Amino acid sequence: MLQGNLSEVTEFILAGLTNKPELQLPLFFLFLAIYVVTVVGNLGMITLILFSSQLHTPMYYFLSSLSFIDLCHSTVITPKMLVNFVTVKNIISYPECMTQLYIFLTFAIAECHMLAVMAYDRYVAICNPLLYNAVMSFQVCSWMIFGVYVMALIGTTTHTICMLKVHFCEADVINHYFCDLYPLLELSCSDTFINEVVVLCFSVFNIFIPTLTILSSYIFIIASILRIKSTEGRSKAFSTCSSHISAVAIFFGSLAFMYLQPSSVSSMDQGKVSSVFYTIVVPMLNPLIYSLRNKDVKVALDKFLERKFFL
Repeated sequence: MLQGNLSEVTEFILAGLTNKPELQLPLFFLFLAIYVVTVVGNLGMITLILFSSQLHTPMYYFLSSLSFIDLCHSTVITPKMLVNFVTVKNIISYPECMTQLYIFLTFAIAECHMLAVMAYDRYVAICNPLLYNAVMSFQVCSWMIFGVYVMALIGTTTHTICMLKVHFCEADVINHYFCDLYPLLELSCSDTFINEVVVLCFSVFNIFIPTLTILSSYIFIIASILRIKSTEGRSKAFSTCSSHISAVAIFFGSLAFMYLQPSSVSSMDQGKVSSVFYTIVVPMLNPLIYSLRNKDVKVALDKFLERKFFL
């Protein structure tokens, strides 16, 4: 028995994404490519924003924070997942599993609230442009990011403390490719009612509240855009928001499917598919969405590359 918890299991086996041998190698190279794009894209976005003075605005300050979250979010999941494709048994110790769960939840919850903060930033920029610099000052932005991480750490610590009290017996195969809440609760041989209530309550807060904030912001944004008389003005305003809407739809859609229902109702195989979106696909897509559909980023990238080539 492991000291400091009620578990008789000292290690788990991650079942992985699929048990079909013929799919292991193709999936390994697919997710390896996705991870490389994720790391290069997010590190590139952080570097570009850091060294491009024209991107030193609240919007890109938040975007660099989102890129950092996506980079960490993906890194805590994908490497262990890749190991599963090339080993017979992907073993993870109990402390490693709890650590992975803690770090994953921290950045997953942080991303929920960061996307809400970014929506509020767009609301102020479009609906109150004259007050934007005063409302979204550097101090305010810093406090908002600090608040994002405080809410993430509160939720994560609560979930992890509850999970440490769960009693695991002989079952040690996690039907997932990483240590997540519901797959771990499925292995419990003790009562998990409190854990499931905590998961649902915090999921409502961390998914529903940010979603409500985002929807409210965009209702005011769309109303404001429709009052713009020039077609060019409306087009420019919509273009600044469309990339954010795309990222939000994919992330919250897959997250809600996984967590806003009891484990007895959800299918873990379906949960694996939805998990791939918010743990692996979204962190890859975010830098692509915000760069390919953003004129300011394209211009900054061109100037950055010109500077590097001429030096």
